[in-house]
Amino acid sequence: MKKKILLALLATLVIIQFIRPEKNLSGDQTFSISKKYDVPAEVATMMEGACYNCHSNKTEYPWYANVQPVAWWLADHVNEGKKELNFSNFTSRKIAVQNKKFKEIAEQLEEKEMPLPSYTWLGLHPEANLTEAQRQTLIAWAKTQMDTLKAQYPADSLILKRPPVAPK
Repeated sequence: MKKKILLALLATLVIIQFIRPEKNLSGDQTFSISKKYDVPAEVATMMEGACYNCHSNKTEYPWYANVQPVAWWLADHVNEGKKELNFSNFTSRKIAVQNKKFKEIAEQLEEKEMPLPSYTWLGLHPEANLTEAQRQTLIAWAKTQMDTLKAQYPADSLILKRPPVAPK
């Protein structure tokens, strides 16, 4: 009985290797954050190493991304990351959303919620393992972008407005 279960498990593992998720490789930068905002080389390098694999249209996949079910988990992780923040389509969003995203970037870095600890476990993605100085550089950059927006746009245009709730 154990032998049949192990063979079924092995067959399942082999079969699922042929069911692959779509990879995030479009590389479309039409609305990239760098098209509108000043992104110094130092900041760009940090963002590329620590953020872009999950928050852009071009993911650099590690070798284990070709093994199922890990590839499914990675695809979901990248899709969720892009849904929250995508530097490749950043400027296509409303200015209030852009402002909010800069605020969230600073907060996430200050609270050490990003990059996700699972991204740097076991020495994986060492470029994403930010030092405190790198965190502070990115935080200061995000806050500077918010200040730039405040200087360019009316205050009420930088706040996300909730749609009115219809009375019942």
